[in-house]
Amino acid sequence: MLSRYASYGPARVDKALGALPVIAAFCRRLDIAGIVDRACPIRELAIATHGQVIEALIANRLTSPTPLVHVQDWAGAFAVPEVFDLAADTLNDDRVGRALDAVAPELGGIIGSVGVAAITAFGVDVSRIHWDMTSISLFGAYPDPEGGFAQPRWGHPKDRRDDLKQIQTGFGVTADGALPIFHRVFDGGAGEVAQVVPAMEALRRVAGERRFLMVGDSKLVSYDNLAALTTASVTFIAPAGKTYVPTPVLAGCDLAATTRVDYIAERDQGKDPTERGTWRVSEDTMTLAGKRKADPVLVLRRVFVYSSARAGAARVAREKKLDRARADLGRLTRGLGGRHYPTEKEVSERILAITRARKVTLFLISQVGTSPAGKPTLSWSFDQTALDADAAADGWYALLTNLDPTHADTAAVLLRYKGQETVERRNRNFKGPLAVAPMFLKNNRRIEALISVICLALLIFSLVERAVRLALNPTAKLPGLWAGRAARPTAQLVFTALSTLRLVPATDTAQAQIPQPLPLQARLLQLLDVDPRQARY
Repeated sequence: MLSRYASYGPARVDKALGALPVIAAFCRRLDIAGIVDRACPIRELAIATHGQVIEALIANRLTSPTPLVHVQDWAGAFAVPEVFDLAADTLNDDRVGRALDAVAPELGGIIGSVGVAAITAFGVDVSRIHWDMTSISLFGAYPDPEGGFAQPRWGHPKDRRDDLKQIQTGFGVTADGALPIFHRVFDGGAGEVAQVVPAMEALRRVAGERRFLMVGDSKLVSYDNLAALTTASVTFIAPAGKTYVPTPVLAGCDLAATTRVDYIAERDQGKDPTERGTWRVSEDTMTLAGKRKADPVLVLRRVFVYSSARAGAARVAREKKLDRARADLGRLTRGLGGRHYPTEKEVSERILAITRARKVTLFLISQVGTSPAGKPTLSWSFDQTALDADAAADGWYALLTNLDPTHADTAAVLLRYKGQETVERRNRNFKGPLAVAPMFLKNNRRIEALISVICLALLIFSLVERAVRLALNPTAKLPGLWAGRAARPTAQLVFTALSTLRLVPATDTAQAQIPQPLPLQARLLQLLDVDPRQARY
């Protein structure tokens, strides 16, 4: 029956092309292969240079992230030979591993050189850089890690995988385009506070003579860090933790003495003005002393910020934990004298567990006793005075900065800090589309090298997003980009849209062909100034 409708013929062989031409073009502009090959030269007779292998690994992460043992299969299914002039069987796991081993000792220079290339080639503004760290969980024990490279350690993983060791990575992300122009890999147990100064020094080398503002989270704030930043003439903004600005200080802030800031959160853009969150600020000064008598006292600007959205979230969170504590205490009351709570001891232990789990230690007043019949008794209530004191701080937090008031007023300090979301977004990309974790490799040398490869992929990922937005319009939407509807370009949407591009390889009698791109794909390639028909080599 089949013969009536079809006949056998030569197979039409094609390969996935996807965003490979875009990735190759951006690798060329950053000179990644050249930078790697100058740092890690190999014999002239080698089939592939380390730089070529590293670029291929970057392309793998941006198109179809896969374990190293499967990179060769990926290269065979994708048009890697045609775009990167690299045979698929060259990318076997042994060759990939040797490339990672080779670049690992040279990562400091490679990362810095690529960062400088990004600033120069793409005209990136580095006057404001946001710093943050994240953790990567690791499969494997790594009992004898190699010295000189980041050490897998137990820590406080962001993904809550307490059963796995981890490595940490810090990013320096520009406010211009959210570009991770600098990164560094740290030991799994490294304290975030202690990494700020080395990161600042490395960022200064990447930025060159340009002055920059360093924005971080509360881990940036310590006397030693802020003193070092001030001495280096680096300006900073960071939120102060409760150690430096305790809750009673925040609770004492006067809302009537604040000034409203002209700021609309991205999540509120489409809302009615009456439903949008509001921000208000006031300012004073704060002194910070070192541990030694000879340490100079730092005089800092302290900006108090009130966020209505944050206040609402705090109220909801407090009511939830109170409700959960009430439910737990109700069950405990009903079980008094039963097999689980036969005496005062078990009741007291349970109350302690409830206060810790529900985080109501400051609010719960309880009294445990024993009735004449020998049955345990319990009376409890929430301290309204303590609740009111806690509620008074809802929505408030403090920022510390050494910015000159003539260069940035109180509202401007908050607006500059608000860009910290950019580094958090790149952390999500790092762990989402680029699939950095969990990771399993032969040794920690290769772990550090592969993390840096993924960070370079993240840089290209971010540069592509920035390039499309600048070419289109920073606030414009592109028709058909998301589920057939117009959307503001993001790197993930751009790479997804390009992912269906195919290539029919050349034969002895025919040139390679690319089936006609869809209108959206053609538009994106135009915006990125990339012609996939032009061979790179």
